[in-house]
Amino acid sequence: MKPSFDILIVGIGGQGTVLASNVLGEACIIENRTVRSAETHGMAQRGGSVESHIRIDGKFGSLIVPGTADLLIAFDLLEALRYRHYLPAGGKLVVNRHLVVPTSVYQQDLDVPDEESILAALSDLDVTCIDAANLAEEAGSILSQNIVMLGAASTDIPLRPETLEEAVRRCVPKKTVEVNARAFQLGREKGAGTPSE
Repeated sequence: MKPSFDILIVGIGGQGTVLASNVLGEACIIENRTVRSAETHGMAQRGGSVESHIRIDGKFGSLIVPGTADLLIAFDLLEALRYRHYLPAGGKLVVNRHLVVPTSVYQQDLDVPDEESILAALSDLDVTCIDAANLAEEAGSILSQNIVMLGAASTDIPLRPETLEEAVRRCVPKKTVEVNARAFQLGREKGAGTPSE
């Protein structure tokens, strides 16, 4: 068994992947666990791909080797497809039922991918698909989708849920604490329920 629990969070610029990874880092600090993390992104442009590597109990290096991640959290269906090679066969994927079609698809007159075909391409994985936008709106802000996703994945993360919620409270802007705490709880309830419909 490898010593670290490795989580890759992926999305596109503006979706809050870096904040989500900061929450996980803060939760590790609260529990006095070692954590290594790194982000690689083109965040200067919204819509660019963003990936955050988080290695809970990691001692050496912060980047996850493809094929070895324990959990992939994807804020977008296409990003799940783009980074699926980080998971072994049967690996755990928690994905947002959301699809941003890149401009290049239209510029090059390519076929527009759909949710069904993307999920079919991910069928060798243990997939939980969440409608984070609806849950975020229910929590009080569409901007809390990243925290909904963390909540949905929390049942697969080796950190206590109360620690994760405390980390959310510490990391989000003060005026959004209650909305994000609710978003975390709604996501957690959904993640603990049935896998992808």
